[in-house]
Formats: sequence, C-alpha cells, structure tokens
Amino acid sequence: MKTIRLNNGVMMPAVGFGVYQIAPEATERAVGDALEVGYRMIDTAASYFNEEQVGNAIRSSGLKREELFVTTKLWVQDYEYDDALRAFDRSMKALGLDYLDLFLLHKPYGNYYAAWRAVEKLYEEGRIRAIGVTSFSDERLQDLFLHNEVKPAVNQIETNPFYQQAASNAFLAKEGIQHEAW
Repeated sequence: MKTIRLNNGVMMPAVGFGVYQIAPEATERAVGDALEVGYRMIDTAASYFNEEQVGNAIRSSGLKREELFVTTKLWVQDYEYDDALRAFDRSMKALGLDYLDLFLLHKPYGNYYAAWRAVEKLYEEGRIRAIGVTSFSDERLQDLFLHNEVKPAVNQIETNPFYQQAASNAFLAKEGIQHEAW
C-alpha cells in the first residue's frame, strides 16, 4: 500500500475505507471485509454513529494495531474546549483504542478555535498521532493555522473527477497540508 508522509512525519495510507452512511448493524462486517482485502486506513466519525462497530471489526481482524491507520472526527456540537476533550474520550471508548492516528474537526462551524486548542492538547499528550480538519475553505484553514500552535496535517475536502479542487490542492501543497478526498 502506498503511503503519504504528513507534515509531522506520520505515514498515512494513500487509500482508505470510509464508513459514512453505513448503518451501524452493517459496519462491523463492512470494515472486517475491507481489512480482509487489504485496506489499512479506516475513516469514521462520531456523527456516523458507528465508531463502536469499527472498533469491534478492528479487534476481530487479528491485525496488530500499529498496522492500521484510524481516523475519526469531532462533531460541531462538541466544539467547546471541555466538550471536545470529553467527546474525544467517548470516541476512544467506542473505538476501544489507546491512541488515534488522525483526529479531524468535522466542519468549520461554531467555536472551532476552542475545539482546535483541545485537539492540540491531545496531540501534544501523544493521544493522537496527527490532527487536521475537514471541509475547511482555504481562508478558514489559513486563519486557523496562523493563530494556533499546530498546523493541521490534513484537510479532508470534497474531491472527485467533476470537482477536483485544483486551487485548494495547490494551496494545501504550498502549505504542506495533505489534501484528502471525501
């Protein structure tokens, strides 16, 4: 599997399996099948309501934790500092993991500055290997990293053959932030 080096040195698989809109009752099997055919990056979110099933599939896979790259996301309802810390702990309990590979702020709404500071704290404590955002415009992303300590490693944005995000891709490359498609 091809990997990509993030701006903090963490290696991330170039292709991953996302579980958005997979019903909780189907998630464990879907993730298990994905791991069986070779996927090593799994992407979920608190707002998908299937983190527990992702964790079950990971544990059932027989793969070593260090062979996997797990991403989850913080939803906007938890963007106050203390709420973000509690939400991270809930996600980790649901996933059944000791650390997370990538934690993303899900949208640029509400008090995402407080949420980012909480995520920076978790990153500095070593509970998260890399931090980033999803669906941030170039302007909001730049404002975020210019006024905080840790530059996001990833911006996960809508990208497909009909919406290639060329301008954002160029901005992200210039800033050393990985463009990740959703």
